[in-house]
Amino acid sequence: MSPRALPLALRIPLLAVGLMVMVGFVASHQVLAALGATQTDRLREIAGLHLGALATALGPAVLRRDVWEVYDTLDRATTARVGRRMLLTVVTDEGGRVIAASDPHRAPVDTLLPADLAAAQNLDGLDLTGLELTGGGPLRVGAPLIYQGRAVGRIVSELDVSDLIAERQEALRLLIWGNTVATLLIAGAGGWAMRRMLRPLATLSRAMRGQVPVSPADLPRQTSELGRLLRLYNRMLEAVAAKAEVERRLAERERFVSLGRLSSSLAHEINNPLGGLLNATDTIRAYPDRPDVVRDAADLLDRGLRHLRDVARATLEQNRFDREGQPLAAADFEDLKLLFAPETARLGQRLDWQTPAEGDDLAWLPAAPVRQIVLNLCLNAAAAAGQGGAVGLEVVAAPDALRLSVRDDGPGMSAEALRRLLGDAPLAPGGGVGLRLVRDLVRNLGGQIAHRREDGWTVLTVQLARGGVPC
Repeated sequence: MSPRALPLALRIPLLAVGLMVMVGFVASHQVLAALGATQTDRLREIAGLHLGALATALGPAVLRRDVWEVYDTLDRATTARVGRRMLLTVVTDEGGRVIAASDPHRAPVDTLLPADLAAAQNLDGLDLTGLELTGGGPLRVGAPLIYQGRAVGRIVSELDVSDLIAERQEALRLLIWGNTVATLLIAGAGGWAMRRMLRPLATLSRAMRGQVPVSPADLPRQTSELGRLLRLYNRMLEAVAAKAEVERRLAERERFVSLGRLSSSLAHEINNPLGGLLNATDTIRAYPDRPDVVRDAADLLDRGLRHLRDVARATLEQNRFDREGQPLAAADFEDLKLLFAPETARLGQRLDWQTPAEGDDLAWLPAAPVRQIVLNLCLNAAAAAGQGGAVGLEVVAAPDALRLSVRDDGPGMSAEALRRLLGDAPLAPGGGVGLRLVRDLVRNLGGQIAHRREDGWTVLTVQLARGGVPC
């Protein structure tokens, strides 16, 4: 998992742990280095005093190669330091052969100095580092034996430094435990502090997922940055809800505007049959004894009343507010033709209406927005075509798509109208029947709008695809 995928409440404590481990490592190294330097100085001082005193006492005897006097001096020096650091002291001549040793079994007289003792460190270069890796064995240190200004031999001693190594290891253990405890405490405190600080953000995240405001009980104090952020979110949510309410009311108003544009044509559609119906009733009253006349008048009444019923039903269907969940059907396009045809008849326009057959699958789309899109585009096309013009609608249905094409032979859409239909910038009211509403409805359905001008026709194409993502 990428570190960036971890929550912030976990990343900050982990970062604190990492920093604490790094700081603890550096601090521990410095402490151990200082302790090692102190111990080395102490050993150098002790060994220097021991070797210096022996060199002074052994000089004449070494020069005479008096083995017993050298051994006696070493024995007395070792006895005087029982329980001290000196474990073994060996004196050699200039050729490296043993003159005497405090333990003759380890270094017999007149033999070459054993290899481990020959590798003893010089006093000036004393270093305890390697002893920790070998389990804290004795430290071997050597120095030349100077008498009357010239080197007459060499003194090698083994020092017991196990207590110093144990002291260093104990210091290391304490540092490790101390750093571990401090790291855990800092990590825990950091985690607790981060959870406390990020609690408002978690509250905001839950509220945003549910698209609900943050309750007043969960709001931190006004002066904190997160408190201002949560209050700003609540105000933003209120603004979004207000905007959605305004858009809903605008959509309802656009429905009435669309029908208002058709009011005069619908009045003719209702008024003309009414005149014929009244004449039919007069005929029935005048000739009640003539069955053939009464039958013809009744047929006329039936056709006229059915036409009025269809007009009223189509008008109500267009204006109903509970159709948002109703699926689209081919009958919806027939209703639209019934509403729109009187407008083209009033303007003396030719209407080409090509819609899907009854069996086509349209139910995957909601009826209300599609009806509103078609009606608004047709009304704008009729207004653009003018008196005696031509308007057309072509609906092509596929199992997973629906294409709506509205065309007119008018002079074309103005730049302002195109901005309303295709643009995103805020616009002033007016300038076309519901063009901005058409754009919003198409985007909500995950569709696209295309505009083209060809052969004197303005063609607007709305492409709706199944599973389209709202914009």
